[in-house]
Amino acid sequence: MTGEMVHSSFPWLTLAVFVPIVFGLLVMLLGRDDNPQPTRMLALAGSILSLLVTLPVYFGFDASTADMQFVEKSAWIEPLSVYYHLGVDGISLWFVLLTAFITVIVVMAGWEVITQRVGQYMGAFLILSGLMIGVFVSLDGLLFYFFFEATLIPMYIIIGVWGGPNRVYAAFKFFLYTLLGSLLTLVAFIYLWNVAGGSFDILTWHEVRLGRTEQILIFLAFLMAFAVKVPMWPVHTWLPDAHVEAPTGGSIVLAAIMLKLGAYGFLRFSLPIVPDASHELAWLMIALSLIAVIYIGLVAIVQDDMKKLVAYSSVAHMGFVTLGFFIFNTAGIEGAIVQMISHGFVSGAMFFSIGVLYDRMHTRSIADYGGVINVMPRFAAFAVLFAMANSGLPATSGFVGEFMVILGAVEFNFWIGLLAATTLILAASYSLWLVKRVFFGEVANDNVRAMSDINGREFAILGILAIAVLYMGVYPKPFTDVMHASVQALLDHVAISKL
Repeated sequence: MTGEMVHSSFPWLTLAVFVPIVFGLLVMLLGRDDNPQPTRMLALAGSILSLLVTLPVYFGFDASTADMQFVEKSAWIEPLSVYYHLGVDGISLWFVLLTAFITVIVVMAGWEVITQRVGQYMGAFLILSGLMIGVFVSLDGLLFYFFFEATLIPMYIIIGVWGGPNRVYAAFKFFLYTLLGSLLTLVAFIYLWNVAGGSFDILTWHEVRLGRTEQILIFLAFLMAFAVKVPMWPVHTWLPDAHVEAPTGGSIVLAAIMLKLGAYGFLRFSLPIVPDASHELAWLMIALSLIAVIYIGLVAIVQDDMKKLVAYSSVAHMGFVTLGFFIFNTAGIEGAIVQMISHGFVSGAMFFSIGVLYDRMHTRSIADYGGVINVMPRFAAFAVLFAMANSGLPATSGFVGEFMVILGAVEFNFWIGLLAATTLILAASYSLWLVKRVFFGEVANDNVRAMSDINGREFAILGILAIAVLYMGVYPKPFTDVMHASVQALLDHVAISKL
């Protein structure tokens, strides 16, 4: 990993972090339920502006180097050598853009659906967006930890206030699982600060020399936090509960962005700081990843609740991501990052589609539907496309990442590649069976017959996501070009023994 940094003359990353947070606070303070339209307009303006301030980072990014770019650094807690230190490389850039993009989708998704405490709802998502971008751009360990933990609070409130009937249980489970996992990481951070001579600088940590036992213990400490967040089997049980109870916007953000925080942690901390332990314990990570891909894929097939099915499919798809990281080749890691971005589009689209059905029927049970294509043909066309992308159909974004990881896995070990490839069969099974039961056949009952097709707002959201899924599937080169130099530098760094 290179320690070079390209400092920014303009604080674009600070804007990317704090524009949504400031707008979120404004929306919360000014929001009124008796006249919610101005609140919604202010939230939409804030989310669009938040997306716009990330674009100069993309267009000004130099993809030919692995150096950190747009770096900002100023003293924060001086006695502990804690700095407000931000920067992006090819690994983190896309997640900044994805977070800002998904936030616009979420604000639009809750436009007509949320009628109670509209300001608090929209504000919580905008603040969450800024905190998540903070995770991806932090180059100081304590700053990263602050953002990483702070993301729990808005999501806890979103699930606990606007969620389903079992929302308090789901919110507590989500909060406790992820908080307990992170405490060991804080211990590891303090140890690294001590070893690095009183520095919380993440790039300095990358160069620290650690013994075998130290590396393994630190790897396990990181694993506790990041595995829960991904979530990996067997610490995934909070996710289906959280998804089922969360409002549609909460499910979209949870699947599209929050699961990526844990996976990103592996790339920024586990692999570069403890490379020998990463190699030594790769068998464990590969085994857990394959269990997620195969076993959780089978669990998804038997679900009768649409949200639970897509939640379990998220666990299976994220198993692919962690598999890609620990086979230590370019195809594997780049494929895993592409899969993370694609999963953001596809899972977000699928949860929104389920929300569209729920808004009309107020049920997520697959058995209550049937023949929806007869009454909602425009919506069905989008929903079938996203189900195909979820099952990895070529020319959709879902295919690109999975195919790259399978190629990388075959290069690493043929049998691991073969087991990973079973996801294509399992994903097709649960995705297409869901489509068959919900959309095709005769109209199942009068409730389905009374459903109306999507309106202009819903069409716009689904259309934007469909363009993203197809563009990435047909032409993934812009996505892989940005990350290539950084991934190569990471692999070179991990290959050098630090014992």
